[in-house]
Amino acid sequence: MEDKRTLIWWSTGAASAIMCRLMLREEPEALIVRCETNNEDPDNYRFEADVMRWLDASVTLLQSDEYASVWDVWQKRRYMSGINGAPCTSEMKIAPRLAFQKPTDLHVFGYTADKEDCDRFDRLKSNYPELKVRAPLIEQGITKAASLAMVERAGLELPRSYAMGFPNANCLQTGCVKATSPNYWALYRHHFPENFERTAAYAREIGARLTRINDERMFIDEIPNDWPMTKPIVPACDFLCALAEMDDAA
Repeated sequence: MEDKRTLIWWSTGAASAIMCRLMLREEPEALIVRCETNNEDPDNYRFEADVMRWLDASVTLLQSDEYASVWDVWQKRRYMSGINGAPCTSEMKIAPRLAFQKPTDLHVFGYTADKEDCDRFDRLKSNYPELKVRAPLIEQGITKAASLAMVERAGLELPRSYAMGFPNANCLQTGCVKATSPNYWALYRHHFPENFERTAAYAREIGARLTRINDERMFIDEIPNDWPMTKPIVPACDFLCALAEMDDAA
């Protein structure tokens, strides 16, 4: 019989770090796996190294055999995001996962107990009914704010993206093209103006309207300069967070 593996899908963020901690307590032999997109902020790699030392663990890295980076996907496909989703996600994350996984694997994800993440987890289960999946943070009622607090209380320095106001730590080389919020893109423009201009220029070149204002699709460089930006998530450890920490300590 084929050995059953537990795959913990790590994504260099705070929720992912707490998810790894909780799951390794149950399954010390579980594999921590990350799909390399070559699109992360450099501070994410510092955080990854810190977390792996904290966990006394290592990461198995998966990469696309066809594409070198998110930009490589966009330029070869001439498509960034739209009704068919974002090809950078399908090529840099989903395809390597499908190639690596086995039918008997248990897949563990860092979705939090926030409604948006719960909805995303439900969509994952609907789209991939053949997968055996878990979301330990949802199971324990741990939100994004709680996961940030738990990381800080563990003595780890969070990725700098959270203090900037980004809700997650991913895709800061280009901005996340799955994000349609003008508040997100206004924030990205504020912190990474050169990267924003590069992404905006290519979106113009291929006609990709990545944001929506008043139900109208727009280019991200059409967002007014005074548009409000996404606010930081304030770390907050509630009752369920404290219970999880007590269990971990025990």
